[in-house]
Amino acid sequence: FVSSQVEILDWETKKQLCFLDKVEPNATIREIRLMFHKLYPRWYPARQSIKLDPKGKSLRDEEILQHLPVGTTATLYFKDLGPQIGWTTVFLIEYTGPLFIYFLFYFRMTFVYGLDERFTSSPHPVVNLACICHSFHYIKRLIETVFVHRFSRGTMPLRNIVKNCLYYWGFAAWLAYYINHPLYTPPSYGKKQINFAVIMFLLCEAGNFSIHVALSDLRRNGPKTCKIPYPTKNPFTWLFFFVSCPNYTYEVGTWISFTIMTQCVPVGLFTLLCFIQMTIWAKDKHCTYLREFKDYPSHRMPIIPFLL
Repeated sequence: FVSSQVEILDWETKKQLCFLDKVEPNATIREIRLMFHKLYPRWYPARQSIKLDPKGKSLRDEEILQHLPVGTTATLYFKDLGPQIGWTTVFLIEYTGPLFIYFLFYFRMTFVYGLDERFTSSPHPVVNLACICHSFHYIKRLIETVFVHRFSRGTMPLRNIVKNCLYYWGFAAWLAYYINHPLYTPPSYGKKQINFAVIMFLLCEAGNFSIHVALSDLRRNGPKTCKIPYPTKNPFTWLFFFVSCPNYTYEVGTWISFTIMTQCVPVGLFTLLCFIQMTIWAKDKHCTYLREFKDYPSHRMPIIPFLL
């Protein structure tokens, strides 16, 4: 094979950063990142964005140099993505916060509601149930993060962790403050409403977990492998017949049930924001499936069967 030459320019200034000589034609972008890292140790591979065009998309690690539309001398563009943090660490930080923040309000810490005796315990069983369900949800997420999820992208920008934590931790505090407040009023329809919500909550949690396991199984040959997800023998995965991202469908269902259980306005607002954000993610994933797989089932919707 004739060796190639790779010129790497800064994506903004177009200034040459390095010139790699005698690069194997079958070298991957990951290998080129490693070569670049040797010359610039502060830019480790995870914070490098390598592109064919300054305004184009980042090239994937597994893409091969000779398969790219370049000649024997390839010109690539580098963008610094900034300090990165692993997704496992991100999720552990994001989900541990709400778990413990909620307890501050549930146990009626004196600095939250005051020292009055009537503020030390709740007369409503649904408050205890809400704490159990909220804790279960985030414990499940932590377990999935460690034992189930396989991330196609290894890292995210470190600066985003502050924004994400403000969202999860802030909403956890807001929900907990009102649900555990001494003046909290229980749901209008009493036990029937609560029991219905608990059953719905557990079904959605089971469905969400089942989808995460099914998606993880698709990545057994490597986290970057992409396949069309199909229903399995597990009935909870049959939602794949109708939507591309049933994990988001079940997640929204979980928070709808929690809203019904607590009948709390802040929970409803949080659920609405969750639905909007997850719809955006689901539509993006749905478009990716359609773009990458010509035989992708045409009847599937992103998140809500037959509608959205």
